Amino acid sequence: MEQFGCDLRTERERRRITLDTICEVTKVSVRHLEALESGRYADLPGGVFRKGILRSYLSAVGLEESGWIERFDAALRETVPANEQEGWSEFAENVRRNRSGRSMSQIDSRWLGVAVMIAALFVLGWGVWKFVLHGRIFL
Repeated sequence: MEQFGCDLRTERERRRITLDTICEVTKVSVRHLEALESGRYADLPGGVFRKGILRSYLSAVGLEESGWIERFDAALRETVPANEQEGWSEFAENVRRNRSGRSMSQIDSRWLGVAVMIAALFVLGWGVWKFVLHGRIFL
């Protein structure tokens, strides 16, 4: 688990790039970068943010993503409890369900509101036109 982080640190130091430089380029805090290099994945934000931090790090250092991300996933499976990983997948599934779960009644009510607004504008426009031309609205 710590081997992955040590390899990252070695590659970064071989290229003579400091954590502060990566922090400036990626806008990821030094605390998270240090946690990534030391293998303290619990100190990183959860879910897709971990991979986002790793991708930013790899880009700033100039490393190829594909192999490193696979190694990161393997290291993450060793260190992070399975129930935490399942919690994020459940969260993502709930978000997907809520975003795509709009019923037809919600969509229809939106169009009904648009129709009511158009009708109100039409009646208001007719009233103004009638008042300007004839000085009165009725008869």
